[in-house]
Parts: sequence; structure tokens; C-alpha cells
Amino acid sequence: MKQSVVFAAVLTAIIAAPTVGAQNGNPVNSGSDNAETIAVFGDWPYSPQLLNAAPLLLNSINSDPKVRLVIHVGDIHSGSMPCTGAGLDPLPATSVPLWNEGIFGIFEQFKDPLIYTPGDNEWTDCHKTNQGTSGDPLKELAAVRNLFFANPGYSLGGQKKRVLSQALDFDPAHPSDAQFVENVIWEESQVVFVTLNVPGSNNDTLPWNGGSKTVPGNAPYSTSNPFVPPFLNEAARAHEVAERAPANSRWLARAFALAETDNAKGVLVIVQADMWDTTAALTAYTPFVQQLADLSVHFGRPVLLVNGDSHLYGADRPLANPSSVTGLIHHTQPVPNLTRITVQGSTNVPHEWLRLTIDPRSPDVFSWTNVIYCDQTTCPD
Repeated sequence: MKQSVVFAAVLTAIIAAPTVGAQNGNPVNSGSDNAETIAVFGDWPYSPQLLNAAPLLLNSINSDPKVRLVIHVGDIHSGSMPCTGAGLDPLPATSVPLWNEGIFGIFEQFKDPLIYTPGDNEWTDCHKTNQGTSGDPLKELAAVRNLFFANPGYSLGGQKKRVLSQALDFDPAHPSDAQFVENVIWEESQVVFVTLNVPGSNNDTLPWNGGSKTVPGNAPYSTSNPFVPPFLNEAARAHEVAERAPANSRWLARAFALAETDNAKGVLVIVQADMWDTTAALTAYTPFVQQLADLSVHFGRPVLLVNGDSHLYGADRPLANPSSVTGLIHHTQPVPNLTRITVQGSTNVPHEWLRLTIDPRSPDVFSWTNVIYCDQTTCPD
């Protein structure tokens, strides 16, 4: 069955699903010392088949009586699937214009608030040939913002959680930071949470060249070649990075400043990119990691970084030993209080989501386990 037909059937069911009412709440609740359980997943769904299996994930998380929050760490389709073609006329033949709306509809079916941070597959990498050169990266990012972040200061999900959005709480000295509506901060259970738009593809520093140095007809790549789509604009890519990287730096610093002011027990940092994936280029992440290292050491209490991107579950302390394989990548000081979790991607079996518990009364603050949600169809023996 064609991908578009499968998707249309799923989308019809999504649109017909009921929604749950919203709540306001306080984005900075520094007083509560109650434990909280969070469901975390990412790199999902990576195919129409996994989209069809969405009820398994929804039911698994929604039926857990302790879960009060859901977090998606980016990549709402695979790196070999097309983007939406947003803002392009005519639409690329490979594009899937309604994919994002379908994922949005699923997100709204989680009964609890859902926080989402974008991944590279839904914008940064849409120029690549393995994604069908199906989208203009900047137009795709704008479409993601317009759909998933249409109400700045509020989460997605069945209940709407109040958060601080960089779009509303930016530094007046840096007005361009207002575009980063996807960067949010909130505080509860004496932990400060922060999301930042830090995607794969070396933080969007890899050239937009269609994924290849040749184009149809084996002509040499050049920006003037008529086969090169007009949105492959290196100046625009460089400008995007030049605005987003410092905005992320200011937002990360703000999160830790809030944690220091409120005497928080921990900080949870949420990004898409695996900044220690040795199969990929990593140099553009070094300034961010060095800042995270310095802020974590100064904070002195547990810091947890959660990312997706490399798909296979793992947990480590990547900066604890500067002489280790992971420690040598970004050349930081020792950071023994930083733990990193990479969540299981939907292409790996068993299909799992991360059940993260935050307990401010525990010395470690953070604990976690994986929950399997597949059946014999999606996780065959």
C-alpha cells in the first residue's frame, strides 16, 4: 500500500479522536517536592507502519497512572522519508504535506501535557536526496513552529501545561531570540527543565547541497546549477546557525540561573542531537557542550541531559573523565554530576519509552527504566 494511502487512513482516525480540556498552571513551581513520572521518547514514528501502531504507544503511556508529562525529543519521521514541502509551489513530488498534521493529532491524544523539541529530520535535512529533496529547511522549520508551537507558553497534549517560551521571555538585547518559540523552560518537583533546538547534522552546519556533490545528469554541484533546488542557500543556512547557537546559549544560561536562584535539586536538559555520536560530525556542538559542562560544575547538583538522534538506548556520564573516549570529543573539564540518556528509537526492538522519575528527596534526583509497548506484529520474535 502506498505511504500516502496508509497515512490518510491514520489521519482520518486521528482527526476524529476527542481532545481533552486545557489547564493553566504555573510554569515556575519551585515549591513542590513531590515525585513526578515522565514518559520520554523520540525518533518516532519512522514509518507509516509505526504510525499505524501509534495506539500501542498511546495506550501504554496513557494507562500509566503515575505519568504526568510526556516528552518527545525530536525526529517525527525517518531520515529516509520526505518532508512536507511547506511553502513551496509547486510541491515537490516526493513531499508528504499532511505528515506533520498527523503527528500533531497523535500528540494531542496523550492525556497529559506533551513537550516536543524539533529534530533534524523534520527540517534541517529536508534538502537531502535520501529525503527526496522534499523541503526547504527554513520553510519546514517555520511550518513546524506554526503547527506545534502555535500557542507560545503552552505545551501540546490533552492538557496544556504552562511553560516559559523564549518567544515571550527573550533577552531584549537580543530581539532575534524571539523566533525560538520551541525553546522552553519550566520548573516543578524542584527541578528546572529546559528544551533547546539543537538538531543533528552537526547542529545544522553541514552544507545544504541536496545530500550529494552531484546532481541529475552527473553535472558538478554548484549553487548556479539549474538542477539544484533554489532553497539550497548556504548563506541562509549560515545565518540560521549564527542566530540559533547564541540564542540557545542564552536560554541554557537562563535555565541554570533559575536553578541557582530557586535552589533547585536538579536540571533536566532536553535536545535532539546526540553530541557524542562518533559516527557523525560533532565539532559544532563543542561550544554548547563546554558551556553545559561549566554550568553543570558550577551548579554542583545532578544534571540530566536527554537526547535522541542515534536511536539506541544508552546511559552514561560522558564528561566525567576528560581522558575517556567521550571526554576527549569536546575537551571539557571533568563533570561528574552530568548524566546523559539516549532514548530508544522506534526502529529498534523492543519498542520502548523511557519512564523517568524525578524525586527531589532522593540524592540522585533522577531514576529511570524502559517500558516495552510493542506486540507480536511490531516486535516479532
